Amino acid sequence: MNLILLFLSAFGAATLLPLQSEAVLLGSFALKQFSPWMLIFVASVANVMGSCVNWWLGLKIEQFKTKKWFPFKSDHMIRAQRAYQQYGTWSLLLSWVPIIGDPITLIAGILKEKFWKFIFVVGIAKTGRYLFIYWVYLGLF
Repeated sequence: MNLILLFLSAFGAATLLPLQSEAVLLGSFALKQFSPWMLIFVASVANVMGSCVNWWLGLKIEQFKTKKWFPFKSDHMIRAQRAYQQYGTWSLLLSWVPIIGDPITLIAGILKEKFWKFIFVVGIAKTGRYLFIYWVYLGLF
């Protein structure tokens, strides 16, 4: 059950939902039911998969930009797209950062970032964050 909860929290935290997975991961470390590497693996895979949902939504979202209910103003979209284009694929290294990370993954989809590049860079960022949390848990930071 613990791995399922970790998976769901990490997946949800990577989407545009306001969720966090760090507390669940830390609690999972403390329970010691599974190896830390298994926990980091599950959290990383789930978090990357959640980011893939954002990327996919980004691919599909522009077809709705003329609708009244569309949540983003066109000038905000243009500004976000320019920022992403300025820093490119490597801006996805910030995909782990609260508040800005999820929109970056959405913008990557809007700008049709190659999926393999997206997975590679987001995978590094998300796994790096969970490794850092483990090091903090161990008292190495």
